[in-house]
Amino acid sequence: MDTVRRPARRLAIVGVVIALAAGLTGCTNAVAMSPAPSANAAACAAAQVRLPSVVGSTFALRNTNAQSTAAWGDPAVALYHCGVAVPTVSDLPCFTQGSVDWIRDPRGDRIVYTTFGRTPAVQVVIDATKTTSQVLQDVGDAVSTLPKDGHKCLDPSDVQG
Repeated sequence: MDTVRRPARRLAIVGVVIALAAGLTGCTNAVAMSPAPSANAAACAAAQVRLPSVVGSTFALRNTNAQSTAAWGDPAVALYHCGVAVPTVSDLPCFTQGSVDWIRDPRGDRIVYTTFGRTPAVQVVIDATKTTSQVLQDVGDAVSTLPKDGHKCLDPSDVQG
């Protein structure tokens, strides 16, 4: 009788190991990211649940391993962090997309967009070789829920008198 149990026991152990390996493999799809300093802000959570499942019409939302973050595409073409440092003054280009003001900071193949006039602030980093600023329009509904802080993009004529 003992000889009958051994193959069954081994088969069960092998089955458990395969199931565990399959489960762990599914976890490796998460994009490794770090939370921003104010990622635990309630407003970030409210915006997070409104993020789109697809950006740029083809890039699907992926799992991340950090609070108030998101990534789209495989490999990731757009990264989202809520709770980054709030900019108050900048000499970088500032523009309005929908109802959200953004600061544009080109860094080679990547462009870093940071909300202006919202607290907490959001940063979206896109791979400009694979997608466009359309991503900002796609996340705009979620980001527009963040509270305004009184700052806004100004036209050069607004500051030149």
